[in-house]
Amino acid sequence: MGMVPETDRVRVPSVSLVPFLLVTFVIAWGILGLYILLPGRMEAAFGQLTGQHPLFYLAVWAPAIAAIAIITLDLGVAGLRGYLARLWLWRCSRAWWVFLLIGIPGVFYAGSALKGNTLSELFPFSSFPALLAALFLGAIKGPVEELGWRGFALPLLQRKLAPVWAALVLGVIWGLWHLPAFLLSGTQQSAWAFTPFFAGTIAISIIMTALFNASRGSILLAAFLHFQMMNPVWPDAQPYDSGLFLVVAVLIVFLNRRTMFSREGAVGEVVISSRYERAGGEAE
Repeated sequence: MGMVPETDRVRVPSVSLVPFLLVTFVIAWGILGLYILLPGRMEAAFGQLTGQHPLFYLAVWAPAIAAIAIITLDLGVAGLRGYLARLWLWRCSRAWWVFLLIGIPGVFYAGSALKGNTLSELFPFSSFPALLAALFLGAIKGPVEELGWRGFALPLLQRKLAPVWAALVLGVIWGLWHLPAFLLSGTQQSAWAFTPFFAGTIAISIIMTALFNASRGSILLAAFLHFQMMNPVWPDAQPYDSGLFLVVAVLIVFLNRRTMFSREGAVGEVVISSRYERAGGEAE
């Protein structure tokens, strides 16, 4: 599917952002919070929480679960199909594809060089099957979040705010949502410092917002960017990668200052409405 006209949408109420955030935080913070407050009981009942534990995946998928549930309740299955149609939007400029395929790895290798571990982590896998397994697990974890953050929350925020401000607000929310993972041993985040991660999350939110609008609301490209940010092939560059992505974010805002500071052309709808309307749904 190519670009879809902005008028060909069905409207999810702006107030839906409130239950979305409530469900997203209750699921994720509820699971991780129980492991923080009641570690003995939770481990006895469900086992030790790691980055590959089913409950950790459930926490990570909370934004997607919230978005899908709200859209289905508001607009039914046909509305959900219109929302998921954003997964087939893939077109953007060549410059964005160069950034996705070359620029992001370049940032990680530059950060790794600053950290001094590039040569020691050229191929951190024991075998090719181990690499494939890591890529698969990475693809079904963090990128799924984008069904909620960019696919649902960002368009609602952009109805009231210019993209740059919507990106900052969502970046702060997104960063704080990760906080419990930093307080819990066994997670990848527990080995990182929260402050540079938080700053990097805001930077990535800005970059993703520019890409989301440039692709006319592609969840697919937002998810791919998210995957590239956690691609296990790239070397560990924490916390230097966060600083470098802040520089990239500032550069992207400058290059796209006309669109980033104006709501004109920003994607403000969650659902592509053509399929919904053909199925007999009614737009608000």
